[in-house]
Amino acid sequence: MRRVAFHNLGCKVNAYETEAMLQQLEQKGYEIVSFEETADIYVINTCTVTSIADRKSRQMLHRARKKNPDALVVAVGCYVQADKARAEADTAVDLVIGNDQKSRLAELIETHANATLDINATRSYESLHISRSTGHTRAFLKIQDGCNQFCSYCLIPYVRGRVRSRQPENIYEEAARLAENGCREIVLTGIHLSSYGCDFDGAPMGEHLKDLILRMAEIPQLSRIRLGSLEPRVITREFAEALRDCGKICPHFHLSLQSGCDATLKRMNRKYTSAEYAEKCRLLREVFEHPAITTDVIVGFPGETEEEFEQTRAYLEELALYEMHIFKYSVREGTRAASMPDQVPEPEKTRRSAILLEMSRRHSEEFRAWYEGKNVELLLEEEITQDGEPVYVGHTREYIRGTVPAGDHHAGEVVVIKAEGLTAAMDL
Repeated sequence: MRRVAFHNLGCKVNAYETEAMLQQLEQKGYEIVSFEETADIYVINTCTVTSIADRKSRQMLHRARKKNPDALVVAVGCYVQADKARAEADTAVDLVIGNDQKSRLAELIETHANATLDINATRSYESLHISRSTGHTRAFLKIQDGCNQFCSYCLIPYVRGRVRSRQPENIYEEAARLAENGCREIVLTGIHLSSYGCDFDGAPMGEHLKDLILRMAEIPQLSRIRLGSLEPRVITREFAEALRDCGKICPHFHLSLQSGCDATLKRMNRKYTSAEYAEKCRLLREVFEHPAITTDVIVGFPGETEEEFEQTRAYLEELALYEMHIFKYSVREGTRAASMPDQVPEPEKTRRSAILLEMSRRHSEEFRAWYEGKNVELLLEEEITQDGEPVYVGHTREYIRGTVPAGDHHAGEVVVIKAEGLTAAMDL
């Protein structure tokens, strides 16, 4: 029996695919061990969303080689897809496997064969699946791959290809199986989740996603359905009210913004205005009681003047979102933004980032304070020690972290507590 260690980099889609590859090898009789242990095979699922992600991918590949010079080191995923030649030339790497080839991992390890393809010519969804979640109570469920948006700063459409959606019956079956095996919350994820089903029949954005959620809500053992990152345009009154009425959706919506300035949004090739985004937030707050709305913001995008940044700052101050991921713009070779004029100096990016991070901290505290003294529902996930006492940690439907004394509780239990000292927990 050969020992295999996995390491995942990047997004929730990568996390799902890593879990699927792990279970694929496990079913073939491989022994799965921690990445910190000595293994016969190391599989690194790489990321290329930024140049920093590229560097981290290379670092992890070289770390695996140092752990066991005789091991088989396998580079998988987006970094490979973006620069196959560089990955194949890396002396730390033995095997190179691109996107849409992960379902063949066991076969490719056995044959020691590299495998990449022209991802932009791919039109079918790669079959990957899991039967359980490592976290036991919560599982990522990938339902879509690819992106047709081509934001000017982003390489992902070139390494993930065009939109490809998973058949709803296949998704439902996996969700039901996960629920039967103890999963109580499913997080639907994809490269561009809002585009789910658009490649089926040209239906409006969100229509197939809404229908899928309503079908999944019928699974009796499933307590919650949470959504990954959404395009603001997917939020309509019909969409929001249907999700609210199904009873199992988590009122936690991650709507990517990137900038509160329309001129910057246009250079980014985003498909909405700041006014349209604000309207979607207003609609969600009207349909749901105090929903958690989170976002991503890029500071220092090429051409972002002090006036444009101030527009974004004032806009975000007024929106008062639960939490924000703040990114300093990073040049990504191969994208249109990399050659744009008026690149912003790094110290200025750092200054702007600090301003928005402080705002995010303050708004998050204000959002959580609203729940103090109110009853909230926690899905318990794991037992930990806190201040020397055993407690169960869990999250509300809005994805706010809370704890209860361990007592007779167990993972997967849903409890109602009076909120007190809830803490932020944006990253799933």
